[in-house]
Amino acid sequence: MQEAKLIDPSLIMLNVEATEKEEVITLMAKKLISEGYVKGSYLNAILEREKEYPTGLPTNEVGVAIPHTDIEHVIKPGIAVATLKNPVKFNAMGNPDEEVDVKLIFMLAVTEPKGQINLLKKLVSIFQNQQLLMELCDIKSKKECAKILNTVIDMA
Repeated sequence: MQEAKLIDPSLIMLNVEATEKEEVITLMAKKLISEGYVKGSYLNAILEREKEYPTGLPTNEVGVAIPHTDIEHVIKPGIAVATLKNPVKFNAMGNPDEEVDVKLIFMLAVTEPKGQINLLKKLVSIFQNQQLLMELCDIKSKKECAKILNTVIDMA
């Protein structure tokens, strides 16, 4: 049996128009809920966690955010991905007073804490590749986006 990929095209949202982080977080969490990856409690949990532990990551060209929350809100592992038409401000991870203009969001639904640490390491390899981040922001196909990201995650 083939292992399911973490990033399914059904969890990808391209060129999203949003003006605030709460708006895009809500859209993405509702997508994870409707696709059966997370429980209904996930949305409030992720919004609350983002207030206390912000997830914006300043990168050179494309700001990235990785909102996530505790495993008890997750049914099965997956990653929702959104590219934004215009950047949205997220508070920076590790420095909540700093804001990051985010254009690419990876919303994590993980079922085991150790898996989350490994996944974050793999995602960091994506975040350090500016050319890849720029390519992802301009991508027009959900299937192509999922294929690229799953390949990079599998290789990392």
